[in-house]
Amino acid sequence: MTDPVLALSDARLTLAGNAGPVEILKGITLSIHRGETVGLVGPSGSGKSSLLMLMGGLERATGGKVLALGQDLTAMDEDALARFRRGNMGVVFQSFHLIPTMTALENVALPLELAGAPDAFERAEAELATVGLGKRMHHYPSQMSGGEQQRVALARAAVPRPAVLLADEPTGNLDGVNGQAIMDLLFGLRDRHGATLVLVTHAPELAARCDRVIRLADGLLAPEALAKAAE
Repeated sequence: MTDPVLALSDARLTLAGNAGPVEILKGITLSIHRGETVGLVGPSGSGKSSLLMLMGGLERATGGKVLALGQDLTAMDEDALARFRRGNMGVVFQSFHLIPTMTALENVALPLELAGAPDAFERAEAELATVGLGKRMHHYPSQMSGGEQQRVALARAAVPRPAVLLADEPTGNLDGVNGQAIMDLLFGLRDRHGATLVLVTHAPELAARCDRVIRLADGLLAPEALAKAAE
């Protein structure tokens, strides 16, 4: 088997709270391999989103180690993490996090511009066409529905051709029809770009489409997830 794309070893996350330190993740050991689609599920507060943020270097582990594409994220400073994410990872959030003063086209082109790509706008146009927004690329987020904004966010995450796609409740703010459309697009982007996909979801139908489902409870992998990790 090839080396894992994502590998966590006893990864821990403790944050300061009003009543003292709060253990969010209590020692996660987990490997995810190239091309896998993995769903992170569990009750609210179980640590799913925090685990996803550790994988993307958006939160820094307070213990253990997090490797992504063979690189130790726990050893990088913020600038190095930002450069690494820009070149290797696409992240989609429940809240779309679009820049309101930029058009859809400008939002999608932004990561390519930051990376110095000379064809940033051409590639952004093509990605927006892929998600069905070829006629909306000059609209601003405020002129778009929630489903359209999430399509822009998907295009922005996918346009650098990342090795890893991370999605945190990508259908959480959408109705059933738009949620289904975003699911189809997300899996389509995974197939088209050959990315490894890790997503947090409460939607059983989305989890059912994953190759593997990992359940968290109270900051730990549930017993069935531990059994899978040991296989």
